[in-house]
Amino acid sequence: MAEPQRLVITGATGFIGSAVLAELACIRDGAGPEGPHLVLRTVGRAAPEAGRPADEWRRGDLSDPESLRGSCEGADVLLHLASQVGSDEGECAAVNIGGTAALMAEARAAGVRRIVHLSTSAVYGRGPHRGMTVNAVVPAPQSPASRTRLAGEGPALAAGAVVLRPGLVIGAGDRWLVPALDQLLGATGALWEGGRALLSVVAVRDLARLIARLALGAGPAGGTVWHASHPVPVRAADLVGALVARGVLPPVDAHLSEAECLERMAASGCRVGPNQFRLVAQDHWYDSAPVWDAADCPPGPGPLTCLDEAAPWYREFLARV
Repeated sequence: MAEPQRLVITGATGFIGSAVLAELACIRDGAGPEGPHLVLRTVGRAAPEAGRPADEWRRGDLSDPESLRGSCEGADVLLHLASQVGSDEGECAAVNIGGTAALMAEARAAGVRRIVHLSTSAVYGRGPHRGMTVNAVVPAPQSPASRTRLAGEGPALAAGAVVLRPGLVIGAGDRWLVPALDQLLGATGALWEGGRALLSVVAVRDLARLIARLALGAGPAGGTVWHASHPVPVRAADLVGALVARGVLPPVDAHLSEAECLERMAASGCRVGPNQFRLVAQDHWYDSAPVWDAADCPPGPGPLTCLDEAAPWYREFLARV
C-alpha cells in the first residue's frame, strides 16, 4: 500500500470546511487498494464532535499563533479554509492576516508540498463586475473581513498556495446569502431592478469537490489566484425565484430601483448593509472556467440544482432567526 497522504484542514466545522471534510472522507472511505490512503487532520479551537469524519485533531487558534506550532507536522497538504468574517478590524486582522502568516510558516517548516487557501471575490469591492479575469481590476475591499482576507492572500501566495476566490456560496449551512436575501425582501417588499444582476454563485458541494481535487494534486501550480464559482453566472431573479418556488423565500411581485430599495432598507432598520446589498443588486460575476479546466473537475449543472436538497435546511434555519 502507498504511503498515506496527511491532509491538514482548518475551518473544518464551518460552512465550506465541513463540506470539504465530508468530501475528502468519502474519497478516503471509498478508496480501494489502489486508491489514495488519506489521513485527515483538523486544526481548531475545540475538539470535533463525536462521529466527525476526521482521523486526527490538533488544537489551534488562528488568533494565537503560538497555538499553531506543530499543526502541520508530517503533513503533505494544507487546506486553509478558516477565516474571521466579523466587523471588528482587529479581530479580522488577527485571524486573517496574523493567523494565516503563522500557519503558512508552519506549513513551510514542515515541508508541506500542497496548499489550498480559501479567499473570496469580495476582495474586489463594489461592482459592477462582468466576466472579470483574476485581478482585471485592482481589488478594493469594502469591509474589515474582505480587506484582511485580501491581505492574508499575501503570505499564502508566498508559501506557494493555490488561492481560491469564490463568489456567493449556497447550500445547507449557508448563514449569509439566503438569510440576507430574506432580510432584503422583507425590508423592501420588492425585487431590485427586476433582478437583472448576474452573479457568480457556487453550490457548496461543488466547491468542496473542486477543493478536494486540488488538494489531491490536480490542477494548477501554487502561488496562483483563481476565481472559484460556477462558470455560468446566475440572474438574481432566477436565484430568488428558485428559492420562492421551494418555499424558502416569500413571493415577490413588485420591482423597485436600487435607490428605492436602499431607502426602504434604511427606513426599516434592515440588518443588511448597502455594500452587502450591492453584491446581489449589481452584476458581480467573474471568469471561473479556468480553475475547473485546470483541475479537470466538471463544474456540474449549476448551483440552483442544489436547492431541492438544501431547501428544508433553509426553511428551518430562517424560521429560527
